Amino acid sequence: MIHINEAVVVEGKYDQIKLSSIIDALILQTHGFRIFQDREQLDLLRHLAETRGLLILTDSDSAGFQIRNFLVGAIGPKYIKHAYIPDVFGKERRKEKPGKEGKLGVEGVPKEVILEALRRSGAIDEQSKALKTPEDQITKQDLFFLELSGCDQSVEKRRQLLNYLQLPEHLSTNALPKVLNAFFTKSEFEQICARIF
Repeated sequence: MIHINEAVVVEGKYDQIKLSSIIDALILQTHGFRIFQDREQLDLLRHLAETRGLLILTDSDSAGFQIRNFLVGAIGPKYIKHAYIPDVFGKERRKEKPGKEGKLGVEGVPKEVILEALRRSGAIDEQSKALKTPEDQITKQDLFFLELSGCDQSVEKRRQLLNYLQLPEHLSTNALPKVLNAFFTKSEFEQICARIF
C-alpha cells in the first residue's frame, strides 16, 4: 500500500473501494453530482483541503470534469492536486453496458494506471519533483507559440498531444499548463511537441 498525505476525492463508492486496495489514505466520495447540493460534505472537503490538501481523482468523462471544476471553484486551486486517468474505453464488469462516453472510470482502470496518475500528480513522490525556475515553467503563452491554442488547428493538435501523453480529452487549455508542469520542464515539453508534430 502506498501512503498519500492528502485527502483523496473520488466520485462514488466503487471508486473508493478500488482505491482502498491500492493506497493508504483518507478517501472521500462526492456521491456524483450530489456534491453540488451537499453543503456539509463541501465544508468537510474545504476544511480538509486547508489542513492537509486534497487530491482529486475523478473519471475522465465530462461528468468527472464537471465535479472536478466545481470543487476547484468552491475550494480554491491552491489546496488541490489533480490526478488524471487517461481515456480508456471499455465497460466496467459490474455494468451491463459502457457509460455514455464509453470510457472506463476510476473503478474500471487497472491498478497500474491509477498508480501512474498518482505519480504524475506529485502525491506519491514529492522528492522527484524538483523546483523549477520561471524559465522552466510551461505557460499558456508557450501553448500559443506551439500552436496548441489560438490557431485554427489548435483543437486537433491538443487532441493529439493529450492522446500521446495519455491525458483525458476534456482537459481544458487553462488546466493544461499546470498538468504539464507536473511532468516536464519547458525544454522537455518542447522536445515532446517536436516529436509529435
